[in-house]
Amino acid sequence: MSLEIKIFGINSRDALESAIVAGADLVGFVSFKKSPRHLDLAPLAALAASARGRIGTVLLTVDADDTTLESLIAAARPDFLQLHGQETPARVAEVRAKFALPVMKAISIRARDDLGVVPAYAAVSDRLLFDAKPDPSDALPGGNGRTFDWDLLRALDPGRPVMLSGGLDPDNVPQALARIRVSGVDVSSGVESAPGVKSAEKIAAFVRAARSAERAPAS
Repeated sequence: MSLEIKIFGINSRDALESAIVAGADLVGFVSFKKSPRHLDLAPLAALAASARGRIGTVLLTVDADDTTLESLIAAARPDFLQLHGQETPARVAEVRAKFALPVMKAISIRARDDLGVVPAYAAVSDRLLFDAKPDPSDALPGGNGRTFDWDLLRALDPGRPVMLSGGLDPDNVPQALARIRVSGVDVSSGVESAPGVKSAEKIAAFVRAARSAERAPAS
């Protein structure tokens, strides 16, 4: 399986087209009002419709209840749900079963102890995404432009595809992929010119850098 590249926090038609033209595999839409990348239902539906059949789509929610998820899924019709809050393994399993969509669970990492939850989430998720754990002062559960020690994932084998997130950008994604092998990489703030504003040039540079690193041998 080739490396999957996900451009997250897509909130404009220009950003969507840039991701498609650059050759990304997935785009992500955010439903979280505190985020500068948040989409209300109408723009979410419009962007998702424009993406459908052209690129894979991921819908991010944070501790959403069933009623909220029903509305969002009806609007976006995503290929994947990304649960990026404090959802328990039981809640992940419940969402996956109720909505019959593949689920990608985000796990926040700062130290090796944070990996203790991986087996429980791997048992109920289709994919895992590892992001940098936010600081207590951060308003967002992800998308804060912060990296973590990638070597923590070096020997990890959860039996599920793994996507790396957290502070990636065109300059450091080759370093990350040289140190660990993952199924995919996720970028948001690292391809922005301002919070919530995607840069076509940075998106293209990120995809080029990740594809090039994919072909290089791991160190």
